[in-house]
Amino acid sequence: MAALVAAEASAAPGPAEAAETSETAEAAELSRALSRLLPGLEADSKLGRRRALEALQSALEAAWPEAPDADPAAAAAAFQGPWARLLLPRLLRCLADPAEGCRALAVHLLDLGLRRAARPRDALPRLLPALAARLAGPESARGRPPEACEELRLALVQLLSLAVRLGGPALAPHLDDAVRALRCTLLDPFAAVRRESCDCAASLARATPDHFHMQSESLIGPLMQSISHQHWKVRVAVTEATGTVIQFGSAKSVDDVLPHFAQRLFDDVPQVRQTVTSVVGGWLLDLRDRYSFFHKLIPLLLSSLKDDIPEIALAAANLWEKVGLQWQRENEDDLKDKLDFATPPPARHPSPENRPVLGCRELVFRNLSKILPAVCHDITDWVAGTRVKAAQLLAVLLLHAEDHMTQHLEVILRALHQACADDDSTVVSNCTRSAELIGAFVSPEVFLKLLLSMLKKSPSPSSLLVLASVIRGCSREALQPHLKVIATELARPHICQGSENRLYGERVLLCVQTLVSVCQEDCRGCSLQLVEVLVTILAFSAATGLSDKVQETMDTLAAVQGVDGSQDLYQEHAGPLLEQLAASHQDWTVHSVELLQFNVLLTHAGPALGGVLPQLVPALRSCLQPARDPQMRLRLFSSLSQVLLSAQETVNSQGQFHHYLDTVTKDILVPSLQWHAGKTAAAIRTAAVSCLWALISSDILSEKQMREVQETLMPDVLTTLEEDSQRTRLISCQIINRFLKTSGGVTDPEKFIKIYPELLKRLDDVSHEVRLAATSALVTWLACVPNDDGKAHYQSNIQFLYRELLVYLDDPEAAVQDAVLEVLKAGSILFPELLVRETEAVVEKHRSPAHCQQLLRYLQTLPPAQ
Repeated sequence: MAALVAAEASAAPGPAEAAETSETAEAAELSRALSRLLPGLEADSKLGRRRALEALQSALEAAWPEAPDADPAAAAAAFQGPWARLLLPRLLRCLADPAEGCRALAVHLLDLGLRRAARPRDALPRLLPALAARLAGPESARGRPPEACEELRLALVQLLSLAVRLGGPALAPHLDDAVRALRCTLLDPFAAVRRESCDCAASLARATPDHFHMQSESLIGPLMQSISHQHWKVRVAVTEATGTVIQFGSAKSVDDVLPHFAQRLFDDVPQVRQTVTSVVGGWLLDLRDRYSFFHKLIPLLLSSLKDDIPEIALAAANLWEKVGLQWQRENEDDLKDKLDFATPPPARHPSPENRPVLGCRELVFRNLSKILPAVCHDITDWVAGTRVKAAQLLAVLLLHAEDHMTQHLEVILRALHQACADDDSTVVSNCTRSAELIGAFVSPEVFLKLLLSMLKKSPSPSSLLVLASVIRGCSREALQPHLKVIATELARPHICQGSENRLYGERVLLCVQTLVSVCQEDCRGCSLQLVEVLVTILAFSAATGLSDKVQETMDTLAAVQGVDGSQDLYQEHAGPLLEQLAASHQDWTVHSVELLQFNVLLTHAGPALGGVLPQLVPALRSCLQPARDPQMRLRLFSSLSQVLLSAQETVNSQGQFHHYLDTVTKDILVPSLQWHAGKTAAAIRTAAVSCLWALISSDILSEKQMREVQETLMPDVLTTLEEDSQRTRLISCQIINRFLKTSGGVTDPEKFIKIYPELLKRLDDVSHEVRLAATSALVTWLACVPNDDGKAHYQSNIQFLYRELLVYLDDPEAAVQDAVLEVLKAGSILFPELLVRETEAVVEKHRSPAHCQQLLRYLQTLPPAQ
């Protein structure tokens, strides 16, 4: 009995055997079901093949257990045999079916089979070549993929991605087929196919890290052709895929990729720039050969620090800090001394609390010599965006390099000189920022030697802007020993006398303003040179419009020196400046810069002129001689008139002008009032007359001095009454009037009598104003005739004057009639009976006797003559 039981027990199957038997039964059942359906795939009709594929789909879905307690592993094992033996080969042939619907169902079934098979990698030897044939067949060489339907191409690429994920390292033998397919799909016309291909390429790189490097370079070309695709999502996918392909592939491709990545930093879409930043940061952290590419990758990451989007800039900053700290850890032995004895931030560091870590600074310093040439080249590129990026990058590099930039200073300054002439304000602002960093980190002794040398060779607005910016970044203490040297260079003629160009003048002025702002009261030692520069800029203000800015700077300079205002500066420096200018006055013309500077001192120095008359008057006398440049004489006379109008506050501020009165009248005015042919000579006479009028109107001349001036100049003034210029005739009448009022009487009868005929002629002047001025002067002349026994000497002249004046009582101009009437009334006191007779003789001859009758009535009111 026991033996029977034992025999039965040995014949009964165990659990494992039962499960295997069950799997075999399920596989056999599935195989029978598939065998019944597979012949339908060979049907001639499209409908028949489609129905067969749909039946296969239903059979596969029905064969998969849906119960919660079912074992997926057992089902996958049961599915593996029929799938690999029966279904896979037939489905792969269906990928080339003429009917698009059949091909779509075949792809779906292949996807379903791969996901359910226990060993999907066993399908790779047949699946990969088939996919490559559909995605990269001979048609693709002519620009047409074998699979015409773009949705199906997308499904095929997704199937390839699934095979890559499921196959893992087993893909290595089939890497050629996968890469061949991806090289075509990466250039597919359908954007979704390209994106999926990028994801597949990245997955392929991660799945076969030991073998991928042999094929990676062949993917770089298609990737770079797609990196500028019009869809930004494609550009993002390509960038990410490129990062992974190179990370797991050959680093040789970095050189091919970097120019394209650099272009993507200009992308209008922030997501693209963000991706480039992340990929480059990842390479700097994890690329196997990253040390060889530091000098090429660092500029790309640092460029993102200045991105317009704060999130991108922050991400770049975090990545850069990680890179620096990692490099710092990897090179801890080399940096031991610097880590143990850390130096504090430089005193003029713009943001010491945000100073880059040591690793970041060292990375920049050690690679600066390789990075700078490219940056300096791009900063003058013809594309504005490239110039902006290069200028921003240069500022970031210098912030990291600190004093280590000294050895590259000449190259940097040369690049800044070129870039500061850029039309783009963003480029210029970033370059001035770089120049300020030079001032903060480099000794003035070093940078001034280079800067001033460049300025001497070719002064330009850009070189002056660089100088001003460097000075702004420098500390007052460091700059103080070199202050006078800088001011002296700025005051050199070939530098400051280029200020006739507005931009150049602004930059020279900026240098002065920066010096004053940084050095404050230390500027007292170079005040003369700075005032000389400001005077030169002011000399060209008519063309540049900088007079207000110069005046503000002058007031600021006065304030830092503790004086009241710009007039005190002129008081201090007018003498040396005039002495320096007067050394060359013999050679001046209207185009001489020295003349313009002299003119500025003449019109702006104010009370300071009273103390520099020994230098001022000889220079004026020399420059206003008839043999000198006429245009220069005109300009100086105009300025001198302006000064003499307020002589008490200018040339006579110290009461010394009377010592030079003879020089002004005899050596300056007399030669210029004499008649010479030509319009220019006439203009000079007008200017000289205006100058004389300003002198006698300024109330600085005593009665004695006024008589001396009259004695000297009256003959010449009388001749100017015949000038063609209405202004000259008018001013001459006013001057004669003033002379007569001041003289108080007749000193020389013969000269006195010669005056009224010239005034009478002006009553026929074409100018209404001149006629009225002449009548006013005649009133004054008559008042000067003595009303005593001596008046008999003038009776014949007075009678002639009465007769002539009575003619103008019938003038067409009512104002002239009234003015002449007043003259006759004023002169009637001398010989009233004579005037009555003369008036009665002409009253009937006038068109309107009204004014004659009015005069007669006035004469009747006068007391009888004695």
